[in-house]
Amino acid sequence: MNNTVVKDVANSVKETVTQSRQIEHLYAGVDTQDGAGVKLTRVLTQKLQERLDPYLMLDNFKSDNPDDYVAGFPNHPHRGFETITYMITGRMRHRDSAGNEGLLQNGGVQWMTAASGVIHSELPEQEDGAMEGFQLWLNLPAKDKMNDPWYKDFQSEDLPKYTTEDGVDVTVIAGTSHGVEGAVTRDITEPTYLDIHLPAGTSFSQAIPADHNAFAFVYRGTVDIEGETVPTKNMAILKNDKDADGVTITADSSEDTKVILITGRPLREPIVQYGPFVMNSQQEIMQAVNDFQSGKFGEEA
Repeated sequence: MNNTVVKDVANSVKETVTQSRQIEHLYAGVDTQDGAGVKLTRVLTQKLQERLDPYLMLDNFKSDNPDDYVAGFPNHPHRGFETITYMITGRMRHRDSAGNEGLLQNGGVQWMTAASGVIHSELPEQEDGAMEGFQLWLNLPAKDKMNDPWYKDFQSEDLPKYTTEDGVDVTVIAGTSHGVEGAVTRDITEPTYLDIHLPAGTSFSQAIPADHNAFAFVYRGTVDIEGETVPTKNMAILKNDKDADGVTITADSSEDTKVILITGRPLREPIVQYGPFVMNSQQEIMQAVNDFQSGKFGEEA
């Protein structure tokens, strides 16, 4: 793990993409509510889980109306996967049944491995102002689903960052980009999670292994990927092409753009989800429900 903030190092370890992946499909997401009524857009939905394996869900929340978020996400359980919460703006307090507590603030990331089971809460520590961020669910391999839970907060200053020669600012939440190792790595799913800020008209390229699934979500401005436009609040699923060695993203010439790029190595295991539990069989789901109801996830947060 590398928590050192890095600047202007990409020039010496520049990744060259000779053929970019193309866009397979665009998704605008589904407006919904979760927790105690928090309004959000569910970008990666359950029907896309097999296509975007090892990722299970991506939510985008953004509002300056406290009524949309102030109730937060009170105590709720998880088993079988990891949650990665990236706070763009605002403050969120985390507590869980494993005894962990942390305050997620502007630009920070909370990485929680629920594994065998945890009860946690995520509650805003503000009553007004803007609240914006993402929550991503990353599946765990079957052999790791019943491991002990794990948790770590990364404040903005702890996250590795670099700037390209074109002035593109990149935060490396997970994986490796242009020689910069992210805050978290995983040996099996090999997630890469980048927040990329592109000045108007600039481009950014990222190498992607041919067997990894990949998608990009634009949360400011508009980008072009291989001649196709991706507007704000759209997710582009990138085609799996054995001849493509990465992706090149180009910002519209009229405005600055912000996009998250997420890639990962698929597990190719059965996915059985029941609400906050994701296992490999219906029997394991029934066991998860029984364990939760019998108090085996620990005391509430």
